[in-house]
This record gives sequence, C-alpha cells and structure tokens, in this order.
Amino acid sequence: MIREMNSENIVALCDVDWKYAGPQLEAYPNAKKYKDFRKMFDEMGSQIDAVVVGTADHTHAVIAARALSMGKHVYCEKPLTHTVYETRLLTRLAAKQKVATQMGNQGASGNGVRQICEAIWSGMIGEVTRVEAFTDRPIWPQGLETPTEVHTPHPELDWDLFIGPAPYRPYNQIYHPWNWRGWWDFGTGALGDMACHILQPAVKALNLKSPVAVQGSSTALMTDCAPNAQIAKFIFPARDNMPKVGMPRVEVTWYDGGLLPEYPKGWPAGRNMNDSGGAVIFYGTKDTLVCGCYGVNPWLLSGREIPAPAMTREVPEGNHILDFVRACKEGPESRIKCASDFSEAGPLNEMVVMGVLAVRLQGLNRELQWDGEAMKLPTSLPTIPSE
Repeated sequence: MIREMNSENIVALCDVDWKYAGPQLEAYPNAKKYKDFRKMFDEMGSQIDAVVVGTADHTHAVIAARALSMGKHVYCEKPLTHTVYETRLLTRLAAKQKVATQMGNQGASGNGVRQICEAIWSGMIGEVTRVEAFTDRPIWPQGLETPTEVHTPHPELDWDLFIGPAPYRPYNQIYHPWNWRGWWDFGTGALGDMACHILQPAVKALNLKSPVAVQGSSTALMTDCAPNAQIAKFIFPARDNMPKVGMPRVEVTWYDGGLLPEYPKGWPAGRNMNDSGGAVIFYGTKDTLVCGCYGVNPWLLSGREIPAPAMTREVPEGNHILDFVRACKEGPESRIKCASDFSEAGPLNEMVVMGVLAVRLQGLNRELQWDGEAMKLPTSLPTIPSE
C-alpha cells in the first residue's frame, strides 16, 4: 500500500517487527520509525493528515479508531475489523468526523463491479434470490491445534505490541509473520480475508445490509484456529426496490478451503469456475450472472453480452489507493466518497464477521437469528473461549 503512495509525503512508519518491515522502513529514510502506534500518534499527530492501517486484523479497529478520533483520514485493509462492534464503531466515527475513508478491497473501484450493478439494476437477469460464492483460500495453515512449544522472538519483533488487545499467548513461529490470518485471536480465516473482496459486488448490486439469519458449518472446528474449510449461509430480507427490479429475500452462501458451489445448469464444458481467486454466481429469474474475485470479468450463462458500465467514475490511474489520496485532498463539501468508504464497507464487513461468528458457534446446531440494528442475537449464547 505504501509503495503506491510514493507521490505523497510519508512522515512516519510504524511496525512491531522491524525485520519483517525492513525493506519498507529503509525505502523512506526521512520518515520517523516507530513500533508503537500510540507513541507515533502522540509525537507526530500534528504532522499526520492520513493513516494507512495494514496490521493484523485484530488491531485494525484500535488503530483506526484512534486515527479517526484525531480527525485523520483512514485507509484500512480488509477485513475492516475483527468484530461487528468494532465495525459499527469505525463506521460511526468516520461519519462523525467527515473524513475520507477507504477499505482495502480494491475491486470496489473496478469497472467490473459497476458493470454487475448496472446489469442487475436494469433488470437484465431478473430478480435475484440466490447468490453463491467461493474463494480458493486459505493459502496459509488452518485447522491446527494450539502449539505448545514456545519460541523466542527475534530482537526486532515486539511480541507484546503484536498481541495488542488480544489475550496474551507465548510466541510461536506459526503465528508470525503472515500466518496469523488463520488464528481466531489475530485473524478471521479465509472467510474474513477474502469475502470483503468477493462478496462486495453482491452487497452493492443487491443493496444488502444486515442479514437476519446466519448459519455456519466447517471441517473440524479447533479452539484457536480457523478450520480448513467453511460454509456460511446468510439470509437477507426483502429490500426497498431498486430501479426496474425488485429486491426480494435473498440467500447468500459462501464456500472456501476447496469447497465449491454446484456448477449451474448449462455451465460451459471445461470452463474453470475460479477466476482470479474465486467467483460469485447470481441466480436471477431471467439469467445467471457470474464474475470472478474482485468483480472481474462478469458474464452471463445465456451467452448474452453485458453492456459496458455507463456510470464509470474517474479513479486516478484506476487505483483504489490513489482514489483515497484524491479524497483526502478534497474538502468534505466537495469530496466524492471513495468506492469503499466506511459507509459502504461497514455493512459489508459486518456481514463477513457475522459469518465468522456463525462458523465459530456452529456447535449450537441452529441458525443464528440476528438483529442488525440493535447488534443483538435474540437468545443468550455461550462465551467463546480464547484458549
């Protein structure tokens, strides 16, 4: 992300692991270097206009909330946060502060998503009542028992700062670098990592807000680690009508870890469903629309051509990150919101982390009913142990 902002004045860099981050730290010799974001904000706050958050999932919210509270523009990687509460917090803070925000799901700025939206909103595929999606992730270890061996972190890694708001656990090399994605205390598994990319076209095109019910299933569920493969099903109520097409109740089903949706009837022989890391299938009453990860390469099962999008907006060099830079430099009155402004990224992320919750609570053997406005499950649920 920082590499794509080379045109800007990078005044400070922060990472808990100066060995892992070494190349980036060296690339900006004039930037002040920190391991603790709190110290960076205390010392550099007046010199910072915008903040980019690319840490492990569990520290997105605490860093982004601090930056938003200081009136800073925020670009935060996906998933936006680790929990529903954190997502709602950031969404409200961003609205209050009237700053530029962007979640790092780059496909939201692409023409593929706009093409999908226009095709669905025009009534081209009819009413959509079912959506299926998948990713080819994880590409990191999942389905693991909690390690008992304790390793010594290298001197450039501050393990306490990495732990941050998570319950403390001894360092083991399986957690860091990068493999933290598969551990519940730090990451959100393949669902949290990729659904913000893959389901974004569905959320936008179908005007999806909070699901009213969620159900999860998976391979063997471990205490601390995401399972090897997951299925999450989301039920959304009927929504206000969009132009030319109704928005009835819709069921969205997610697959990962090698699990795939069934191929629709009439699927072209020999065509791979996986496009750029996954796919989405929109089942309409008139046609079936398919796209790849990030909303790329949409096509219709009937063979009809999807028109090019008419509502194409100018994104600097087609770049999701540079569009955030553009928004930062515009005043709140003239600012055109980013494609994944927190007002849109928030509901998408809430959906995703509700799916994670449903997978973790699948032992209840029932569908979770969800009141999105109140952020409540209607019945009391057991506490998920952290260890």
